[in-house]
Amino acid sequence: MARIANIVSTAHYLPEREVTNAELNERFTALGNPEIIGKFAESTGINQRFYAPDDWATSDLALPAAREALKRAGRKPEDVDLIILGTDSPDYITPATSVVLQHKLGAKNAGTFDVGCACASFPTALTVAAGIIATNAGIKTILVVGAYMMHKLADPNDPTIFFYGDGAGAAVIEAGDKPGFIGSAMQADGEYAQSWGIYAGGTAEPASEQAVKEGRTNVRLVKRYPPEINDVGWPKLFNRLAKENNFTANDVDQVIFTQVRKPTIELAAQNCGVPIEKCHMIMDKWGYTGSACIPMALDDAISLGKVKSGDLVVMIGSGVGYNQAGCAIRML
Repeated sequence: MARIANIVSTAHYLPEREVTNAELNERFTALGNPEIIGKFAESTGINQRFYAPDDWATSDLALPAAREALKRAGRKPEDVDLIILGTDSPDYITPATSVVLQHKLGAKNAGTFDVGCACASFPTALTVAAGIIATNAGIKTILVVGAYMMHKLADPNDPTIFFYGDGAGAAVIEAGDKPGFIGSAMQADGEYAQSWGIYAGGTAEPASEQAVKEGRTNVRLVKRYPPEINDVGWPKLFNRLAKENNFTANDVDQVIFTQVRKPTIELAAQNCGVPIEKCHMIMDKWGYTGSACIPMALDDAISLGKVKSGDLVVMIGSGVGYNQAGCAIRML
């Protein structure tokens, strides 16, 4: 009998501290840049974001989302066979954040690994989980988590801090014989690897006093991506998924894109042939939550009744690198 990966439950976690555009505007006005926050808000649709406590790490954000997803699935931490965590704001360079989460969660029987595809991590991790479920009868329950705390790795006086909101989303994946995971598509372009990232602290440039002073251990936007990288890239992935897995735009009930710019989502939806009403957005209320934004948006859409049992959902993420990944799944 075929083992088809199904999303049994979802959950998300949003920290309590609200950081409004007005608060950021005061900071950057004092720094002599009074227009930048308004420009960013107009071009993205982001109105606010939320920060975790200063003494938290990314695994602390992931923990409540993971616990809630397991609770909704009727599972205990010790039932988890594998944890896959996607993030590009890890607790450490090494060890993996997933193994820290495993200990905090008490998932004593689980193996773990991280996926580091930035904001494409969640659809990538779902794809990996589906493949493991399909080929390993001994693995019954996989916890897939996306978590993001990039604001803590940013210079607070860098205007791009406008984008970063903290959050986490999680899904419990188990095998079933009903239609679930359908397929995936991925693409990348390493030409843009030096455009946006954290460029000191690894083997290319180990952390040093000079690197810290010059800001290279902070996340930096060095060069803007051309708009067409998503305007064209997202529809290209969508069309590949549809063609390779025998569905059309009309068959799709919800498309969840990376949540960074409302106009980009609107254009991508148009180019995919999907009504904007079928593209749930959360960046206006929660900011850009990076590796966590797709599972957070999925869980929010489910809670609002926009995604229901039997619905065909497509998730398309893109992140620094440049990585893009999409997957299609029929909801349980």
